Amino acid sequence: MTRLRLLVAASLLAAAPAFGGTDMAPVQPGQLEGRPAAGESSPLQALVDRAAPGATVEVGPGRYVGDLFLDKPIRLVGRGRPLLVGAGSGSVVRVRGPHVTVEGFDIDGRGGGDLGRDSSGVHVSAPAAAVRGCRIVRCLFGVYLREAPGTVVEDCEITGIPGKDPGEKGSGLHVWNTDGFAFRRNTVVDVRDGFYIQSSSHGEIRGNVARDLRYGIHYMFSDDNVFEDNVFENGAAGGALMYSKRIRFRRNQFLRNRGFASVGLLFKTCDRVVAEANLLADNARGLFIEDSYDNVFRGNVVAASDVALVVYAGCGRNRFEGNSFVANLTPLTLVGRTTDTSFDGNYWSDNPEPDLDGDGRSDRPYRLSSVFDHFRGNLLAADLFSQSFAASAIGAAEETFPVLQEITAVDHAPLARAPALPDVPRRAPRRSAAHGPAVAGSAGILVAGTALLALGRRLPAS
Repeated sequence: MTRLRLLVAASLLAAAPAFGGTDMAPVQPGQLEGRPAAGESSPLQALVDRAAPGATVEVGPGRYVGDLFLDKPIRLVGRGRPLLVGAGSGSVVRVRGPHVTVEGFDIDGRGGGDLGRDSSGVHVSAPAAAVRGCRIVRCLFGVYLREAPGTVVEDCEITGIPGKDPGEKGSGLHVWNTDGFAFRRNTVVDVRDGFYIQSSSHGEIRGNVARDLRYGIHYMFSDDNVFEDNVFENGAAGGALMYSKRIRFRRNQFLRNRGFASVGLLFKTCDRVVAEANLLADNARGLFIEDSYDNVFRGNVVAASDVALVVYAGCGRNRFEGNSFVANLTPLTLVGRTTDTSFDGNYWSDNPEPDLDGDGRSDRPYRLSSVFDHFRGNLLAADLFSQSFAASAIGAAEETFPVLQEITAVDHAPLARAPALPDVPRRAPRRSAAHGPAVAGSAGILVAGTALLALGRRLPAS
């Protein structure tokens, strides 16, 4: 049995999301861009330089080619959607003074700049800036906050550079070493990461949409931030969060994040997180938790995903309560030998147990994992058969003649009916129907299951 358990554990680790190494290492900002050269300056630069500190400078419709440098308190307002076209070698708007507002512009980076210098549509390295109502296209980074406490970015639309690989692009909204920031009602499309947040705490991220990218959220070493009413969809990960504490997630949507190692929401070394009333739907893995402690997941919906939960043994004192798990192929993949994670008081749509006494709870505990999950760890194609007769037959055989010493995870008080969760956002997932081959292949999987059970009986006990 030792050899069999090692094989299963190794396969589960191999199937874990590929979020690690240098790809998830902290990123240091590049050399700070200064005032653009005379030949690369915007024709608006002279107007800005003449304005008194605290003045409002209004810019009418038109196309203005060149980069802008704002080094004093000023309110720069576009009327009639003026277009700022960058020189193509650096950031289009460079905010270097405090209390600067940039509002109402279209900004085009022309696909140029330098990732090593963080070239952006708007690059801010001063406190208390505001970027509002701007449409930013073809920039390596959309808006970059570098040591810019108290900055607000709201009602902006950011679209990356078409045709570039994710590694050749920057983030839509990038934050480094910034305490107290706000992102509200922005839309970010076709960039590397929607939000990159590093070493930046006490921020709020509300009402944003990030889609068609790599990670919706790429986040590390940032505490006490609040995420509410956002949509993160169609990426390798809706959110990948690491090395952070006391994050609050409410009413967010993590949708259609699919691929070999994709995940709706990932926590690695994150403690005291509260996630409630979120919708995680149509993801390869709904929620992934590793090396994380004292987190609470309450009143969420995890639906139509291949695996609802992936939980590593190196976690402690995490609680799942009042959640609704609906139409997932597998409720749980548990990696490791022990867990004290609590799963009590949730609804599981594939729980067959009745509620004969009418107390709203199933009459018997619900076992979250079965022997078929071991097949899913060893054979990725087993996903095709997870709803088949073979999967049910293997599970029944294992319950009758147990030979695998798997770790059991149990909901001791499962809800008999889906709870009313009015705060969870509603959006129908576009799930592809691809389970036709399951019934046809059930016989083969059943044969394999029988062989595995026989092997288990022949292996010496550890």
